[in-house]
Amino acid sequence: MDAQLLGVLRGLHTLDLNAEPALQTRARWLVLDTLGCIMAGLRSEPVLRMAQGAAVADPGSFRFNPDAAVGLSAANAAMVLAMAACWDEACEGHAGAHGRPGVAVLAALLPMASRLTYGQFLHALVVGYEIGARMGASLRINKGMHVDGNWPALGAAAAVAHALGLNPDQIAQAVQVAACQLPMSLYLPVRSGATARNTYLGHAAQLGQNAALAVANGITAPAEAVAEYAQIGLGKPPGPFDASPGFELLQGYFKSYAAVRHVHYGALAAHALRSSLEVSQIDRVALQVYEEATIYCGNRAPQTPLQAQFSLSFGLAAMLRWGRLDPWVYREPQFQDPLLRALEAKVQVQVDVPWTQQQQRGARVWIDCSDGTRHEHVITAVPGDAQMPFTEHALQDKFLSYCEGSLPAAQAADWAAQLLHAPLDARPFPFWNSSQEKKPC
Repeated sequence: MDAQLLGVLRGLHTLDLNAEPALQTRARWLVLDTLGCIMAGLRSEPVLRMAQGAAVADPGSFRFNPDAAVGLSAANAAMVLAMAACWDEACEGHAGAHGRPGVAVLAALLPMASRLTYGQFLHALVVGYEIGARMGASLRINKGMHVDGNWPALGAAAAVAHALGLNPDQIAQAVQVAACQLPMSLYLPVRSGATARNTYLGHAAQLGQNAALAVANGITAPAEAVAEYAQIGLGKPPGPFDASPGFELLQGYFKSYAAVRHVHYGALAAHALRSSLEVSQIDRVALQVYEEATIYCGNRAPQTPLQAQFSLSFGLAAMLRWGRLDPWVYREPQFQDPLLRALEAKVQVQVDVPWTQQQQRGARVWIDCSDGTRHEHVITAVPGDAQMPFTEHALQDKFLSYCEGSLPAAQAADWAAQLLHAPLDARPFPFWNSSQEKKPC
């Protein structure tokens, strides 16, 4: 694997973003979408308390708010950024990696943003994403583990090492340093509803920062550390590391709904049916999906937002009840709405064997109503899939919606325009770092 890793890093090191317009656009979209999720997540009380507590315990120069009296250290900023990004489960992902390669990379890089041009920032983001996505496909986690605290650290290490100006051999070393200490993060918090899961990507971002800084200052790593981790930590050799040409970032997806990707298919089917029925007359709901969705998102009667974000039945019921599945749904009083809860209890989840065998994602929803009518809809693609690519307009609308309550609408729109269209030599991040850098460019 080491030779393939180094080969990919050498190709990425000389990447010219101007020569890859589709890749550059996709990287800008990833920044915009993730920052929107961060702005929404920062309004959550636990994330806000974490940021305030970290600023007191370990003050630094990174600020989320230009008027903040005390900033955060780079490591604590990475933790809070990653927590905020995944708090509402609306952030990006990559099906081949079975996770999200971008969040930890962005959380690790943003504390460095004021020292980088936008072009340098995007280049480092691409490096980290490409390594992370390939590692995710190779290091397939075991049952009972959660992906967020695992291989994303390898992409974060590559991104920060590149941003620090290290050469491909040194960046590979940073990846191996991180591989020597990858944690085994559990899926248990998702089942229980504990929010410990939301610290996993922050830990990955911090590990990536530390690994890159270590190599930049002379720390070395053994060869084949990634393969050794797979054998010892996962109990199996790594899968093939994809060193073929092309960019994994172009295969990633964005989310239109604030829930795990598996939930989207049933939710979209419910949205299609909602206008044709009276929700109060629903007697029975049947959801037929591929098996993987039932394994990861089988939570019933969820009592915490995290459980609900991993619940096929809740996502479908929320869409029937509210016609939306965004951070608002997980706030009170919507979250415990009696009709929503009654609908969730009526959902029966079934495995579709042919879809499972064909590795086809999709959902089939039947709804029987008290007036004797039956309503049915089938979904085999959701926005963000290859068959239904996201548009810039849709991403911008999502960003503006998620910034409501955090930024004035005009300021959010201006920031979106900068992130999407600013020249590569600009510095479009308005809040980050020291007091003299508080104002937007």
